[in-house]
Parts: sequence; C-alpha cells; structure tokens
Amino acid sequence: MGSSTALVDPAAQLIADASAIINLIATGNARAIVSALPNRVVVVDVVPGELETGRARGREACDRLKELVDAGVVGVIELGDAAAPHFEELVIGPAAATLDDGEAATIAYALAHVGTALIDERKATRICAERFPQLRVACTVEVLIHPDVQRQLGPDMLAEAVFNALHGGRMGVLPHHLEWVVGLIGDKRAALCQSLPRRVRASQQSGLA
Repeated sequence: MGSSTALVDPAAQLIADASAIINLIATGNARAIVSALPNRVVVVDVVPGELETGRARGREACDRLKELVDAGVVGVIELGDAAAPHFEELVIGPAAATLDDGEAATIAYALAHVGTALIDERKATRICAERFPQLRVACTVEVLIHPDVQRQLGPDMLAEAVFNALHGGRMGVLPHHLEWVVGLIGDKRAALCQSLPRRVRASQQSGLA
C-alpha cells in the first residue's frame, strides 16, 4: 500500500524515543503493531522517566509503556559506556545543536549499537541527517507503513490506528508520507488532524465543502 519504510533490516533493533512511544500508544493498538514487526523494539531507560512527567497532565503513556514492557513487547536497555560519548555530544552545547536527554540517549544508543533510531521530532531528525548520515533513522509512520504491520491490522484497523495517532497523539508526518496518510484515512478525517500541515487540512476541507 504505497509509500516506503526505512525499516529494511529485520535484525536491527528499533530504539524508540518518547515521541514515537506516545504516537504508537495513541494508535490504540500498540501491542499488535509492535508485535507484528520483525525488529525488536527497545527504549533507553531515561524514556520511561520522561513519560512519567506527563502524568501530572493526565497523560497515561508511562503506564501504557509499562504494560508493553511487562508483556515483553518492548524492552528497556541502559545507555552504557559505548554510547556515552555520543550522548554527551548531543546534550552539551548551544540549544540549536543539542537535544533533550531522551532523544539524545535514543540516538546515542542507536549509533553505538548500529540500530535504527525511531524518532518523530523534526529537530532530532535534522541533527541526525547533518551529523550522523550513517545512522538509520525512522519515524512512527514508517512503522505503520511496514508490510507486516499492514498485514496484521488490515486496511480498516490500520486507518483507525493512523487517525488515532494523528488526532490523539499529534503524530508528525514527513512530506513524502502525506499522500499515503491522507489516502489511507480519507479527506474527512484528515481535515480533523491538527498535526497535518495546514495546507493539507485546508485542501481537504475545501474538497468537502
């Protein structure tokens, strides 16, 4: 079903940042989605702590992640000595060139262990492209595009999962994935998703008028 995914190496670990975990949980079907992947999905141990800070605002991503971990669907790993230099490089310096601890740890671990960093924040993606061109980076949409996930969910459940991630998780979508996303969820639901570019939402709304 259209578009493509960077998840081309089934042996590579997927190291998920907090933003990706939030989006996967927002789909309402995170366990089935992650279980369908051939890759092992892990988070660095600082990520649960980041999600814990959202509890005061009524967010339950930390609890949902714990359920995935307890079920053996997602693993928790320590940063380790091999990744520490990369981590320091990403958290020390001017704000424009540094990241928060969770993003930095995710990227650092992926660099040290030749994994795939699963991140959705544009700044982190840009820094990876500029400074670590050898690093494979993927986003939540690419997980949802994965053929095994599409087969597991089927078109209707997949469309619901993508819409939930957009509407509830405010999942970001890169330009080259927009056509696939809108084609899957339809014009009416696309117009409701604030995380989609305004021009896309406006075009869907005008088409429905």
